[in-house]
Amino acid sequence: MSLIDFIKTKLFLRQLILALVGFGLFFFIVFHSLRWITHHNQKIQVPDLTKKSLSEAERIIDDMDLRMVVQDSADFDPNFPRNSVIKHNPKAGDIVKSNRKIYITLNSSGYRVVTIPEFQGKTKRNVESTLKAIGFEISGKYVYVPDIGKDVVRGLMFNGKKLEAGDKLPKKSVLTLILGEGAPEEELQPGEESATEGIDPNL
Repeated sequence: MSLIDFIKTKLFLRQLILALVGFGLFFFIVFHSLRWITHHNQKIQVPDLTKKSLSEAERIIDDMDLRMVVQDSADFDPNFPRNSVIKHNPKAGDIVKSNRKIYITLNSSGYRVVTIPEFQGKTKRNVESTLKAIGFEISGKYVYVPDIGKDVVRGLMFNGKKLEAGDKLPKKSVLTLILGEGAPEEELQPGEESATEGIDPNL
C-alpha cells in the first residue's frame, strides 16, 4: 500500500484526530499550569479599602485575587460613611500573597442607644465622669438654679428637654447639667428643697 493510499484510509484519519486531540490537551494543561505557577505566591500590595462600601471593597479584593472576611461592625465613627470599611487587616500598603484573607471591619449605621443613669443629688464631677464613661458628651454651659448644694446635679437636659433616669439617647449626645448654685439657705424661695438632703457626703 502506497503512502497516499494509507493517508486516505480511516485508520490514518482516526490516528490523526487522536494525535490532534492529544496535542491540544497537552498545550491546554501546559498553558494553565504556567498560569497557575505564575500567579502562585504572587506578591500583591494591599489597597486602601477604607471608606469604601462593602460591595466596592469586595469587587476590588476579588479582582486582586484576594479573599475578604467581614468582621463585626465597630462603634459608629462620623468620619466614615455608614456601613463603609473603617479598617482592615492587613492594612493598606502591606505585601501579601495571592488568595490571602483580608479582614474587614465595617462602620456601624449609627450611634448605639445608651440609658441615662441615676443622677439626681449627685455631684457634678461624679455625674460628668459617669456620663462620659458610657459615651455621652457634656456641654460646657451649665444651667444654675437656686440651691444650697453648690454644683449638686438637680437635672439633665438634651436639646432643651429635661431628662429622667432611664431615658435613652444615642451615644455622643451632648447633655447639659442643671446644677445648684450654692445659694445660702435663707435665699431659697419658700417651698424649695435643699439640694444637700439625701446626698452621700462621699460623692
